[in-house]
Amino acid sequence: MDTAARHDLSRDASAAVPLTNLDRVRGIFAGSAGNLIEYYDWYVYSAFALYFAHAFFPSGSQTAQLLQTTAVFAVGFLMRPIGGWLMGVVADRHGRRLALSVSIVVMCAGSLVIALCPDYGHIGVAAPVILLLARLVQGLSLGGEYGASATYLSEIAPPGRRGFFVSFQYVTLVAGQLVALLVLLVLQFVLLTPAQIGAWGWRVPFFIGALLALLTLWLRRGMHESEQFTQAHADESRGGIRLMLRDPTASLRVCGLTLGGTVAFYTYTIYMQKYLANSLGLTRESSTLISTGTLIVFAMLQPLIGALSDRVGRRRLLIAFGIGVTLGNVPLMHVLAATHSAWAAFGLICAALAVVSLYTSINAVVKAELFPARVRALGVALPYALTVSVFGGTAEYIALWCRSIGHEGWFAWYVSACALVTLLTALTLPREGEGQLD
Repeated sequence: MDTAARHDLSRDASAAVPLTNLDRVRGIFAGSAGNLIEYYDWYVYSAFALYFAHAFFPSGSQTAQLLQTTAVFAVGFLMRPIGGWLMGVVADRHGRRLALSVSIVVMCAGSLVIALCPDYGHIGVAAPVILLLARLVQGLSLGGEYGASATYLSEIAPPGRRGFFVSFQYVTLVAGQLVALLVLLVLQFVLLTPAQIGAWGWRVPFFIGALLALLTLWLRRGMHESEQFTQAHADESRGGIRLMLRDPTASLRVCGLTLGGTVAFYTYTIYMQKYLANSLGLTRESSTLISTGTLIVFAMLQPLIGALSDRVGRRRLLIAFGIGVTLGNVPLMHVLAATHSAWAAFGLICAALAVVSLYTSINAVVKAELFPARVRALGVALPYALTVSVFGGTAEYIALWCRSIGHEGWFAWYVSACALVTLLTALTLPREGEGQLD
């Protein structure tokens, strides 16, 4: 096929699926809804770890049990680069919609396995092994979800408003965590006693996640492909790792931006629930309420800062994030460690999350803007997943390890050091435009 014919096919394919404003809204809803369920299924493990840790790791203190469950949480991240690679290739070659549908089915399977897995008392060491395998499957799914959804949302969002529209990826990501905590609150305060949750109630949220995943699969059937994928697909040349690595600078920038952002994100959204209960001595119920409240504030900030980025530029906000966490994290964690007031803890965590929002609300579109359409999903997913698997997945474990050796304050310096890498990376970003999405 000659060049002129390919261009004609590209125009015809693009015209075959025109996206109206209603299509864009539906696409963002379907993509975001799936993102919510994926991250609900992923984070419900962390939200309920305080209740099921003993079922799989019955010996040792609460800190020892949490160390083992967070180790499994961290190991699950090792599959995310593989998922990012596999689903990235699928998304770039066969469509964003197919990749998003496959990822939700895989996540559903992992949740069902955890919900049905017998505990250590019934099958011994096989219980934590099954738990680990299920988390590996879920990690595979989540590794593919981020790149495919970030790419899809970036491509269907209208130019000039991409920051606002793509910010809903983290709205739904945070909402997934929030729904996990809300399910925990309902079980804690309405339906079950703590003993019942510890005995069998922790299985309920995993069943809920599997059912919601099936509902999301149905919603995603009607998604339209983005015009940019359709145009790129009309070209006979294929994307892949080789094409992605022709410009390694873009991949390195994704890693650098992700490093500090993911460590700060996991510190103040995931680890804080355990920190409040395990380090500050607050009750489990109070810790869950505080985490829920801070996540609500965090979710509300995403579209506001996303819209701001459309006006002032993404680079400025990422630099502000890097400066804020690099210089402010250690003092904030020091003050938080000295407080025993639930309201004070709530306010301090909200302040930290306001700074973290300068990264989370816009990171997906910034990364998508670094790559051409033929390799965009893979280019976003693989470097991101590699960095998250090494640094995001281990954040909780490192924090708990620092506590276990009597140097909990070291973790605050670790977070600041990671943020410094993101700051330096943000300073290398081009100042102009919205990159290759235009």
